[in-house]
Amino acid sequence: MKLKPLGDNVVVKPLKEETVKGGIIIPDTATEKTEKGEVIAVGTGKLLENGQRKAMELKAGDKVLYSYSRKEIKIDGEDYCIVSEEDVLAVIQ
Repeated sequence: MKLKPLGDNVVVKPLKEETVKGGIIIPDTATEKTEKGEVIAVGTGKLLENGQRKAMELKAGDKVLYSYSRKEIKIDGEDYCIVSEEDVLAVIQ
C-alpha cells in the first residue's frame, strides 16, 4: 500500500476481534464497528500558526483506540480508516 497521510492524519487498519458472550459468537454485522486498530502510516504533523510542525506522537505499528470520527477507505480489498491524530484516544500497550 502506498498511502501517505497529510498533516496530522493517521492511516489505521481496524483490528477484527471475535466477540464472545456466554459462549455465543456474535457476527460482525451484529456488533458495533471496532475502535481498535494498528497505525499503518502517519503524516508530517499539524502545521502550527508560527509555521512549524507539531511532532506526531504516533508511529507505524502502534495499536490504538480511536473515535468514530473517521473516513473509511478500501485499498486492494483491505479496509483502512483515516483519522486525525487528535481523534486517537489511546495507545494500547
